[in-house]
Amino acid sequence: MLNDWKARLQDALGDLERERDELKVRMHLAKQEAKDELAELEAKLDELKFRAGAAGGEAKTALGDIGEAAGKLADEIKQGFDRVRKTL
Repeated sequence: MLNDWKARLQDALGDLERERDELKVRMHLAKQEAKDELAELEAKLDELKFRAGAAGGEAKTALGDIGEAAGKLADEIKQGFDRVRKTL
């Protein structure tokens, strides 16, 4: 009876350790994925800054198009930041 209990406990401990190890691997991969996504978002943020600077020299008719595109890009960046935040 005691041996059965010890065996079940050892099995449970082994299962928990495997699950912990799997979670560590998944967390590491998620962290790398978040870093990669953040790098992409930084590039988009730089693009948005460039567009904002370029907007000063554009004709008024083009400003609406630039503003709309910049707004979409800003929304995309914000959503990306939210995704990264959720993975952390």
